[in-house]
Amino acid sequence: MATKQGMCRNCGSLVMFDDRDELCECVFCNCVFPSKEAAEILANPDGYEFKNEKFEKQEGAKHYYSNPVMPDLVEKAVQREKVSKTQTDSAKLKASEFEISPNDVKAPKKLVIGMIAGAVVFVAVILAISLPLYFSRKALKEAIAADIGDIFQSTETDAVSYTDFDYKQFNIYGLTCQHIKLGLSDEITDSQAKTLYSNYAKLRSEKRGEDSGDVEMFIYTPGTIYLVNKDGVTTDVQTPVAIQEPTETTK
Repeated sequence: MATKQGMCRNCGSLVMFDDRDELCECVFCNCVFPSKEAAEILANPDGYEFKNEKFEKQEGAKHYYSNPVMPDLVEKAVQREKVSKTQTDSAKLKASEFEISPNDVKAPKKLVIGMIAGAVVFVAVILAISLPLYFSRKALKEAIAADIGDIFQSTETDAVSYTDFDYKQFNIYGLTCQHIKLGLSDEITDSQAKTLYSNYAKLRSEKRGEDSGDVEMFIYTPGTIYLVNKDGVTTDVQTPVAIQEPTETTK
């Protein structure tokens, strides 16, 4: 048994029939005619005149056309489409038993909630640690800046007078305000640099409520940069551009 193809003698549509059937039927116009003639028309349709007559389909009569090739595949495909539309997302049909779908790797709801809660706790801990430090540093810096003029006062003979400079700039930074940069309009001596350092360390200790020797001071003058710390004074000759580095000004 084999399925063959032919052409309808009435409308010219493709017809399919079993090679054992003497007659075939067009599924489009219901025309029934010899199968041999359908094959001959398909082989040489040029010059053939199709009449396009209307034929009524007879209920209960034998139909001479065959099913399409491999009907099982078509039927299975239709059934598969129906199943895929009715199944829930968690039970969707896979193309292969070894195929991995998003549902297979979806994290459990409890795990997702746990991860979110952990992230919230982590952020809360960071904020609980960092915010007090930030506000503490901010308050200390504001307190020191309010009395920064005190570091220019001293009873020593080589003390730096608050009125000796046309301008003074300062920038306080560091977690405990342990760093300060001073910009001065005139040159100073190493001894005066030490005095400024000592006075700032004292002022910082008073505002913090505790003493510490970790202060570091940079002093910028028109021709020299001084680095002063607990180990002493270090100088480095620079261009006057360096004096622009501090950002706050006191007159």
